[in-house]
Amino acid sequence: MQSKNSMARTAGALYLMLIAAGFFYLKYVPSALIDWDDPTATVSNITTSETLFRMGILVGLLGYILFLVLPLVLYKLLSPVNQTHAVLMVALSAISVPLSFANMIHNFDVLTLISDGTYLKVFGPDKLQSQVILHLESYSSGNMIASIFWGLWLFPFGYLVFRSGFLPKIIGVLLMIGCFGYVLNFACHLLLPHTYSKTIIGKLITIPGSLGELSVCLWLLIAGVKDKKLV
Repeated sequence: MQSKNSMARTAGALYLMLIAAGFFYLKYVPSALIDWDDPTATVSNITTSETLFRMGILVGLLGYILFLVLPLVLYKLLSPVNQTHAVLMVALSAISVPLSFANMIHNFDVLTLISDGTYLKVFGPDKLQSQVILHLESYSSGNMIASIFWGLWLFPFGYLVFRSGFLPKIIGVLLMIGCFGYVLNFACHLLLPHTYSKTIIGKLITIPGSLGELSVCLWLLIAGVKDKKLV
């Protein structure tokens, strides 16, 4: 039977892989290839660096699988703290996975548009570029919807960490604050699309959640846990 410390280190390793995957396909690849103000440059970047774009898709899909597996390991570790919150944690994270998989179709559509298919010759360059940007925008919007659940699962997770007695309470607090950061970030992007991202709040609002996730990842991976009574 797997020990609690072994489960903790497994969860930490999975979490680290998830964070690395998320950084690659959500941050690095878009920043390297996409210029929202220049469709011509964007299409040129994706065409000339198609392998990188495809790697982004592959790593993204692997990341979604990790996000399905990780909460199950955390459930085994944290369900003795509170069964209801542990179930809620798994359910909220799991909801985002099919949304994210379905959303990835937009990136496959981009690959189709930049291919040499003869049926695409009916599109002029401007039309083709507009279609590519449209699908990239749709993919970005889909990620924003999925991010609601990337945030919501952090509240029961943070509560379980806070109440566990074998993980630092401050990490639990950061995770719970991070939940509201993700949700408010979505709401503000939706209501203030042209100004919000330029504000200080827009740049800082997800930092507590990011700190909490990185902290719990490293704590589980490096320090592990010791059996203590729940408090």
